[in-house]
Formats: sequence, C-alpha cells, structure tokens
Amino acid sequence: MSDERTWQGQWKVRLYERVRERGFASLTAFAEARPAVPLHLLAEELGKDDIVGVQVLSGLLAEAERSHQVTRFERDVLVRQLSQSLPEGWPAVLDDANRFKVAKALARWIGYTPEAHQERVRQARAALRASPPPPGWRPLGPDDEFLRTLLPDEEV
Repeated sequence: MSDERTWQGQWKVRLYERVRERGFASLTAFAEARPAVPLHLLAEELGKDDIVGVQVLSGLLAEAERSHQVTRFERDVLVRQLSQSLPEGWPAVLDDANRFKVAKALARWIGYTPEAHQERVRQARAALRASPPPPGWRPLGPDDEFLRTLLPDEEV
C-alpha cells in the first residue's frame, strides 16, 4: 500500500463508495457483517492499495457518534483488537508473552477510544484485569454478554 495513495483525494468518499459497491448502506453495516475481523483486514477488503484501518476506524466512530452508539463502537473495537492479538481466545496462563499480547490489545483499544470516553474505557480495562474472563473466551461481537457487563450501553 502506498501511503501517498491512501490519503490522496477524497478518501472518505472512496471509502463509502466501496462500502456501497458491496451492498451496504453504511460502514457500520459492512463491519457488523464481519464481526471480530480486525480493522486492518476490513480496510484490505475495501481496498488494499488505498484504504487503511484508521480510515475505517474514523468512519465507524463518526457513524457511532451520529447514532449515539459510541459504547457499542468501543466494545466492537475491543473485540477486533482481541481477535487480532489473541486469536485463540483469552490465555489460560498469563506468562510474559501472553501478558504482552493482552496489554497490546488493551493499549490499542484505549488508543482508539475518543478522548471523551477514555475514563470509562480505562475503568473497563481495570475491571477486565481484576476479573479476567475464562480461558479461551473470545468475544464474537460487541454484544458479548461479558463485554456488556464491562461497558453497558449508554447513549454517548
């Protein structure tokens, strides 16, 4: 992928044209049809030469803000980060290697969270660390029961 080509022209228009070409009315609908697929893979599907994960993330956040679904967006991003970093699910043993994988997924999640919602996400991260899910847990989407206890729906 060429960085120059990725940001060239009207990238938002290009992103939404690709979504519509695939039969979806929104980027959210496109992403929901691919639960737990990491952002960079969603971007590759839409255009490996001129779409990147951060563009997909930006579009998903904008749609979530318009529909007052930011909490669901936050859970969705966590699911996608966990899927990327922990494809086999939550580790049974938190040795150094697995601790790093968990930390990487959680750090990316927080980094992708809008500033106004960071405190809530940090609290959810602390709760996740204090009471981790069972070994092998692998959320398949933002409506996962365990995730909904960490970040219950709110109109934000």
